[in-house]
Amino acid sequence: MQTLNVALGSRSYPIAIGEGLLARGDLVKPHLPQPRAAIVTDKTVAPLYLARLEAALGAAGIRTTPIVLPAGEEAKDWRTLNSLFDALVAARCERQTTLIALGGGVIGDITGFAAATYQRGMPYVQMPTTLLAQVDSSVGGKTAINHPGGKNMIGAFYQPRLVLADTATLATLPAREYAAGLAEVIKYGLIRDAAFFDWLETNLDALLRHDAGALAHAVARSCEHKAEVVAADEREESGVRALLNLGHTFGHAIEAGMGYGAWLHGEAVAAGTLMAARVSRRMGLLDATAVARIRALLVRAGLPVTAPALGRDRYLELMGLDKKVEGGRVRFILLKAIGDAFLTAEISPDALAAVLDNPAGDD
Repeated sequence: MQTLNVALGSRSYPIAIGEGLLARGDLVKPHLPQPRAAIVTDKTVAPLYLARLEAALGAAGIRTTPIVLPAGEEAKDWRTLNSLFDALVAARCERQTTLIALGGGVIGDITGFAAATYQRGMPYVQMPTTLLAQVDSSVGGKTAINHPGGKNMIGAFYQPRLVLADTATLATLPAREYAAGLAEVIKYGLIRDAAFFDWLETNLDALLRHDAGALAHAVARSCEHKAEVVAADEREESGVRALLNLGHTFGHAIEAGMGYGAWLHGEAVAAGTLMAARVSRRMGLLDATAVARIRALLVRAGLPVTAPALGRDRYLELMGLDKKVEGGRVRFILLKAIGDAFLTAEISPDALAAVLDNPAGDD
């Protein structure tokens, strides 16, 4: 097991990474203010891991209440959130009862938002079971539900007490979901770690084979980056944390425009990342070799690099709802080089239009 720390003063918390951690109720108990927890999961994950976690927590003296929600991005809405509140009320959960998010990014986001708002705030623990959640969404305290007009439009910054990433759960992850998680891993190399991007080019085949050593390194390195960025800019106020959104302005537009669930989040981020790289290239910031390397690595990972043809006007409409909009101007994460990203609203209209009008372009 590797343990990292998210340094946020009195709200600091550990990230535990390793195989078999769902069986370690002893790792969870010290972070619970009372020996009671509600385990929030979905209909896909529950048959795989709910009983195992209940048994482990029970052995540690923790009483549990299971709450099983619908699966999928399309369920990350007010209706599902309210059903979670209904279950908490019915079970007489208290302010000091801990919520445990057992699942992927959707479960983590909706559970965290419920924890931030139920009885004005209760503790919660992240137990991510997808690669995307383990390397990104479970760390940092961004919680939210979707609105028909935009992804993650309604939410709160609310930090967990613990992130426990059991990498053994990735063995049951469908290949498409696993590839979606690799999009976020690749992102860290692109925004701030060129050496890690080089490592990914060399070791991607090992990752695709679920090699334990390669996987442990990729998850830990990604979490190190996420923890450092969150500690430096928890609420995305200085612009440092915004760099984690490389590809997301385009990607969120794809998810909303295609209908939530049609594209996985990581798939949309991958296509959006290449769009950002192409805009950077057209603005003279990024060279053609770097764009080709980015495209090639995404393709090798099994990720889409051709964005859907929503049309320029529809893309602009959806991107206008992006949470990085400031003063009515959309701000984008662009690349100067692999490992060197920056946030800007000074974007060439011609470069942007060329990419939006030709999302399948190979420039």
